[in-house]
Amino acid sequence: MTRLDVTRLDVTPAGTALVTGVSRRAGIGYAVARRLLDRGDRVVVHSWSPHDAGQPWGADDVDAVVAALGSPPHLPADLGDPDAPAALVAAARAAAGPLTTLVVNHARSALGRLEEVTADELDRSFAVNARAAVLLTRAFAAQYEPAAGPGSVVLFTSGQHRGPMPGEIPYALSKGAVQQVTATLADAVAGRGITVNCVNPGPTDTGWAGPAVDEQVAAAMARGRWNTPEEAAAVVAWLTGPDARSVTGATIDAEGGFRR
Repeated sequence: MTRLDVTRLDVTPAGTALVTGVSRRAGIGYAVARRLLDRGDRVVVHSWSPHDAGQPWGADDVDAVVAALGSPPHLPADLGDPDAPAALVAAARAAAGPLTTLVVNHARSALGRLEEVTADELDRSFAVNARAAVLLTRAFAAQYEPAAGPGSVVLFTSGQHRGPMPGEIPYALSKGAVQQVTATLADAVAGRGITVNCVNPGPTDTGWAGPAVDEQVAAAMARGRWNTPEEAAAVVAWLTGPDARSVTGATIDAEGGFRR
């Protein structure tokens, strides 16, 4: 894996966070990074634009994304590489000091009904979404220093534990694994003062849906609209802040009243 060169920061923040999947200004990762920066955290952002480039919504200008956040340290990495999670955490620590917060927001988005699913896509989705989440958590916990501040990990799942996702089997499988392993990871690091929780943000408007899906989902929402990335970011801010230290091993279903 290519060595990641970074510039170290020297400002003392409220916390020090690595946020993965910050590649689009319309995305949840961007909103999370913005929210943490606004409360005074030092933030390192990660992206992998080649994934977005292959999706219908396309890639954003990552340089512009990072600039809009005030140019925090930015580390591109393909988290499908088994060595990438540890290298990413190490590079983030080199840039900003001991990490107190890890937000695993990135995802490989893959459609596929049962009759269409392939072993290759199942493996790729599991590697990026589930395996990387565990390896990132392991690397984060290994570098964590309690003196730097309370530790917290926030993982992201989808709604497969609340209802079927028949058109997204690779995604549902891998994100379901993330949700299922949350309590186990939380138990593994609880003695070190680290919380681990999982967020299901529900249908969130990140610019991926066409008009037909847009209307269908909005009609299924109790509030008559999609959730926003900023609403997901608010949940992350709470879970990584001082008021949620007793919450660990939980899945927060912040779906906005989504009716399946």
